[in-house]
Amino acid sequence: MHAEEKKSLVGEEYEVEIGPVAHGGHCIARTDAGQVLFVRHTLPGERVVARVTEGEEGDRFLRADAVEILSASKDRIEAPCPFAGPGRCGGCDWQHAKPGAQRRLKGEVVAEQLQRLAGLSPEDVGWDGTVMPAEGDKLPAGQVPQWRTRVQYAVDADGHAGLRRHRSHDVERIDHCMIAAEGVSELGIEKRDWSGMASVEAIAATGSQDRQVILTPRPGARLPIVELDRPVSVMRVGEKDGGTHRVHGRPFVRERADGRTHRVGSGGFWQVHPKAADTLVTAVMQGLLPRKGDMALDLYCGVGLFAGALADRLGDKGAVLGIESGKRAVEDARHNLAEFERVRIEQGKVESVLPRTGITEVDLIVLDPPRAGAGRKTVEHLSSLSARRIAYVACDPAALARDLAYFRDGGYRVRSLRVFDLFPMTHHVECVAILEPVAKGA
Repeated sequence: MHAEEKKSLVGEEYEVEIGPVAHGGHCIARTDAGQVLFVRHTLPGERVVARVTEGEEGDRFLRADAVEILSASKDRIEAPCPFAGPGRCGGCDWQHAKPGAQRRLKGEVVAEQLQRLAGLSPEDVGWDGTVMPAEGDKLPAGQVPQWRTRVQYAVDADGHAGLRRHRSHDVERIDHCMIAAEGVSELGIEKRDWSGMASVEAIAATGSQDRQVILTPRPGARLPIVELDRPVSVMRVGEKDGGTHRVHGRPFVRERADGRTHRVGSGGFWQVHPKAADTLVTAVMQGLLPRKGDMALDLYCGVGLFAGALADRLGDKGAVLGIESGKRAVEDARHNLAEFERVRIEQGKVESVLPRTGITEVDLIVLDPPRAGAGRKTVEHLSSLSARRIAYVACDPAALARDLAYFRDGGYRVRSLRVFDLFPMTHHVECVAILEPVAKGA
């Protein structure tokens, strides 16, 4: 063994006191030697036996699972899902926590990220610290909301569908996913033989009966004949181009939100929780207070959810420019917004398209960037456009905090922040921040 080779600590066990929650679905603890542990399947204040799942001697931190609870938190419950727990399915992070405790933990993570990455307190951003459940999701402990309208099943070597284990390619066979929406569960994906497939994605649209499965075959495999318990359209991911191609039925699903129908093709992006699109549109519009005749930008606009909501409220003299990088999403957005003469959708990356438009001033901006955030360059550009208000929709509180710090440098302050629990049982959370220019001389 070379001197520089470090000893793996995987399988080592430590008895530890669990400290605060951290971003990513785990809590922080320290070994007696002072090494930091990120521990899953535990809660703050517990005393547990933590078994290392990743890491070596000398690493800055180790990952671990709580395999024995020596002293339990009052927020702990028996995980309702039989496939949850150490070494099992990685889809949920907080099955072992009461629903109210899950929302509190998420609020603590958002507050910690804002403080650490942007130096902002909840008071600074007009947030009372609460994480709002979606309508209908307030259920007693032990009951699980069936919210996941899109489920990506992995397929094991024997053709069984399941879900991946945490930070692993291993497949946990399941017979039912508790957080899957009824429209996904009733397809019966878990009962079928999917030999030759690498993955099967199931989509159940909200507001229509549309169901779709997207098959990703292993190299050289033939597609199975898909016979499920409900009518579905079938798509396949191409081996050579990675694109999504129609096999049978419609190449899109129809989603309802804000009183309008949206076509979403080829497994394109749409909020997963059935109430998410409406919840976010309401929060964005209440924050922006659009006026007739406003000029608005909708950045990372997807299939046009916010662009349509804006166009509806800006009247004949208002105008909306949407920018989206996905080719298929742009086609869908143009189709979905065809009734609005003063809406334009441009394809490309925001950082390259926006400067080319020559726009120097707008009234309102909505941005809903991917998990990595918008980044300093884009935020600097947006800060120069003199928008009266900016709505930032964020699925990652760390990226949000970083970008809010850049907006502050650009002369914008956060007027309000709302946080929504649109991914129950997981560590994910959705935020809507409303920004406005800092008053001159303030």
